[in-house]
Amino acid sequence: MKRAFLFLLSLFLCVGCSLFDTEPENIPYEPNTPAPAPHNGVFVSEHGKIEFGGDGETLRYDLDEELSGWIGLPAGEQEGTYVFLSGDLPPHGSMPVRYDTAHEIQITVNGQSATIQLGIAAEDGRTASSGVGTVTTTRIPMLFHDNEFFSVVFRKEIRYSVEHFFFTEADRIAQRSGQQKTGCDRRQSASAG
Repeated sequence: MKRAFLFLLSLFLCVGCSLFDTEPENIPYEPNTPAPAPHNGVFVSEHGKIEFGGDGETLRYDLDEELSGWIGLPAGEQEGTYVFLSGDLPPHGSMPVRYDTAHEIQITVNGQSATIQLGIAAEDGRTASSGVGTVTTTRIPMLFHDNEFFSVVFRKEIRYSVEHFFFTEADRIAQRSGQQKTGCDRRQSASAG
């Protein structure tokens, strides 16, 4: 009697679990924060540059032969599209995600696509980190593995305007030489008096 009860109970559990989809859905992590603005501007590395259009889709790059070989896309100046991906999430595969949670970037040029792992290689080359926070508004680290891990990090190029440089330098020179105060210094003197 006890055996029959246990058998029926286990049969009921097996059938009951198969009728209901109890397996959790394998979906990408989505932070409970606003999505960051798309990349915009030029990002540079020792292997070239990537310019993002600011629309979250288009890019233009100029990469050397070495990096292009690792990626599997044409070298030189190219225009294309991109999407940040989650990495493999069975049974769905890679899914589009916001860049601050991405594990991969897919770049498409002239109908040819390449998916590149994102991450930062440790100095010893044996390990690497990837995932949330790896890609930022100013950094896109591509991760490769050839006997050991290594990264090619693209950093946002910051350009200062000539006007900003001129007035900052003019103020600094005037302060050192004791000459008449310029721009910012005059405002500070007026507000102090």
